[in-house]
Amino acid sequence: MVSVAINGYGTIGKRVADAVAAQKDMKIVGVSKTRPDFEARMALKKGYDLYISIPEREKLFQEAGIEISGTVEDMIDEADIIVDATPEGIGAKNLKMYREKGIKAIFQGGEKHEDIGLSFNSFTNYDDSLGADYTRVVSCNTTGLCRTLKPIDDLCGIKKVRAVMVRRAADPAQVKKGPINAIVPNPPTVPSHHGPDLKTVMYGININTVALLVPTTLMHQHNIMVELENPIDIEEIKEELNKTSRVMLVKASEGLASTAEIMEYARELGRPRNDLYEIAVWEESLNIVDGELYYMQAVHQEADAVPESVDAIRALLELEEDNKKSIEKTNKAMGIL
Repeated sequence: MVSVAINGYGTIGKRVADAVAAQKDMKIVGVSKTRPDFEARMALKKGYDLYISIPEREKLFQEAGIEISGTVEDMIDEADIIVDATPEGIGAKNLKMYREKGIKAIFQGGEKHEDIGLSFNSFTNYDDSLGADYTRVVSCNTTGLCRTLKPIDDLCGIKKVRAVMVRRAADPAQVKKGPINAIVPNPPTVPSHHGPDLKTVMYGININTVALLVPTTLMHQHNIMVELENPIDIEEIKEELNKTSRVMLVKASEGLASTAEIMEYARELGRPRNDLYEIAVWEESLNIVDGELYYMQAVHQEADAVPESVDAIRALLELEEDNKKSIEKTNKAMGIL
C-alpha cells in the first residue's frame, strides 16, 4: 500500500483524498490547508492528518482549535507521492520543492502542460506516465473530450473535431465569481485552450474548439461535431459509448433534459457530494449527417477528472502497467458505472 499526500484540500483535493482512501492499494498520509476553515475541520473528522501550507499561520489554526501535524514539507516526508490540487499556477511553483525533496507528483489541469512537461489521461496515454516523476491530469473539459472521442476514434477513426464548450461560470461555492447576467466568450479568440490541451494526451487529433461562460454553477456542456474517417451506423456508435467506462448515455425523454436534471440524477445515485464521475451523453443528440457525427454531453467539472488522478498514481508508481486494470480497480472502489 502506497502513501499519498494531497497538497491542497479544496474542491478537487478533498475529492481526490476520498477517492484515494477508497482504494485497496493506497492510503492518505496527510492533506494540506492554507487556512482553518470548515474543510480543515472536515479533513480531521474524516481521519486525515492535517498539514499547513503557510507555516506563519500556525497560530490561526491553534486559535481555531484545529490540530495540525506539521508543514507541507513534513507531509512530503511521510509520502511516496504527492497529488497537488492547489489553485491554478501554484502547482507549477511547487514543482521546485518536489524536485528538491525527490518525490513524484501529480498536478491538475489548471497548470500548463509546458510547465510540467507531461500530461495524463487514463484512456489515451496512460503508458507515457509509467514510472515518470511528474505528470499533469488534463482539465475537466479535456477529460470529457477524451472519454467520448477516444472510443469513437478507435471504432471508426476521426478526421476532424469541432467542439463548442459551454462552460459553467464558477463552481457552486465560488461566490466571488461570475458572470451573473451575461454570456462571455472565454476566450473571444479561436481556438480556445481546450483543443491544444487535448492534443497533449490524444496525439494527432485534428480539433478546433470555442468556449463561452454562462451563468450556471452545475456543469459544463459540450456540443461536438466529428468528421468520421470511415462510414458507420449510429447504433454502433451508441453501442460503443454505452459500453465505454466512465461514460453514460442519458435520455432527455426520461427527465434528463438538462444539466440540472442530470445533477439531480447524481443525487439519486447517492454519491458523495452528488458527484458524477461519468460523462453524460444525451442519446437523442447522437446523429450522423453526411459522414459527420453530432452529439452533446455534460461534464461535472468538480468530479470527472478525479478517478484519473487515482490512475495517475498507479502509473507514476508503476503499481499497474495495464491502464484497463487500473481503471477497473478505481471504478470498483469509487462505485463508477
